[in-house]
Amino acid sequence: MTPATIAPLEHPDRLFINGDWVKPAGTGMIDVIDSASENIFARVAEAGNGDIDRAVVAARRAFDEGPWPRMSHSQRAGFLHAIADELDARVTDLAHIWTSESGILASDASQGSAGLGPFFRYYADLAETFPFVERHTPSQGNVGLLVREPVGVVAAIIPWNGPAFLLAAKCAPALLAGCTIVLKASPEAPASAYLFAEICGKVGIPKGVVNVLTADREVSELLVRHSGVDKVTFTGSTAAGRRIASICGDRVARCTLELGGKSAGVILDDYDLESAATTIAAAAPYLAGQVCASLTRIIVSRSRHDAFVEALAASFGSLRVGDPNDAASQMGPLATGRQRERVESCVAQGKADGALLVAGGKRPPQFDRGFYFEPTVFANVDNNLAIAQKEIFGPVLCVIPVDDERDAIKIANDTIYGLNASVFTNDIDRAYSFGRKLRSGTVGHNSYRNDFTIAFGGFKQSGIGREGGREGLLPFLESKTMILDAMPRGLDI
Repeated sequence: MTPATIAPLEHPDRLFINGDWVKPAGTGMIDVIDSASENIFARVAEAGNGDIDRAVVAARRAFDEGPWPRMSHSQRAGFLHAIADELDARVTDLAHIWTSESGILASDASQGSAGLGPFFRYYADLAETFPFVERHTPSQGNVGLLVREPVGVVAAIIPWNGPAFLLAAKCAPALLAGCTIVLKASPEAPASAYLFAEICGKVGIPKGVVNVLTADREVSELLVRHSGVDKVTFTGSTAAGRRIASICGDRVARCTLELGGKSAGVILDDYDLESAATTIAAAAPYLAGQVCASLTRIIVSRSRHDAFVEALAASFGSLRVGDPNDAASQMGPLATGRQRERVESCVAQGKADGALLVAGGKRPPQFDRGFYFEPTVFANVDNNLAIAQKEIFGPVLCVIPVDDERDAIKIANDTIYGLNASVFTNDIDRAYSFGRKLRSGTVGHNSYRNDFTIAFGGFKQSGIGREGGREGLLPFLESKTMILDAMPRGLDI
């Protein structure tokens, strides 16, 4: 197994507030554990109550008094391009961080990290094409304008499974819009947020526009409650999202929530079972299943259930679990010991409830270190069982038999979640028709799919709002209607 190495950070013992690396108010430090070796990967400063307030005050001042919201969109886009260039230059560091903290395969981490710069460039380019000011014909007056302005101070709270990409999904559109940000990193995976702070300092983002700190959940709630925060954007569990939504609702703060999923892959009777099993098994081990949009409920007709289970168990159960830095590995470890214990508990409950375990279900015996868990398949699962309803967030698939297509739609929608889904059929018209009946934010065809250049988010308790694409810019904007006697000079619309 490859030994753990130390995170490539310049100021892990500091917080990034008001454009400077400052000492935290307290002396607490957070140990970040390498998921493959269980060695300490990094030690970072732990923010306390006073640090949260310092960060929000800095962001508030930068928004209310600083130049950032008053720049043109093109001027802000210049900073986004500069950030993108620095992200490109540090792809190797970002990939190393992601693999060490979250257990993702190094090959996947490299590919994903290489997409961060283009993501910032996408939003930078919207400065020239997005309609920040639209002309309308008013019912009174002569000129009606719909003006989209920055929402204000944004608290961006990111999880541990894909922190670099998720901070990009929040910070890139917020910065283009003209917002200022307090970025709160997960204690389990803070290093990419620190690296992002280094980049913001290097490119000269004005003081207070981006503030970065790491805190536990109790202290993080103070950020959500803070009267100086106009909007919260959060990715994480549905349970935490409910709490955040209730706090924001109490003070009428804006919030965008990207939460959990229990996504259905529905195999219609015209589709080849071996092909479906191979495709699903190829996508399922990404990040060891620690992906909210993973297809974890596989729905197939009762007459074809046993044949599909045999194919899926053979394909998924035989994947090579190993060191994420080893090119031969097909799945790495879970991110934390606590997460592995959660997966083990869910598997035990599934067995106790009568679901049939046909592959995996335990720690691989060849590892005495690292948070590894075998690819796991349950068969003949009743959709009412906990393993079919609860987000496990690990490499655990449930195969659910149904009577017919109508039953498949009912079962696919019978969940509190509605984040992702896929329909497996050779008939494109049938795929479209069936997909329109699924209560899901994304519906793929013949594969696990999603696209942040269009929009990503969920129905029901999978969240509120969308991230990515033009839709992902809207939550960081407030709409203002202006009704004027004439068109202002210099406004060419």
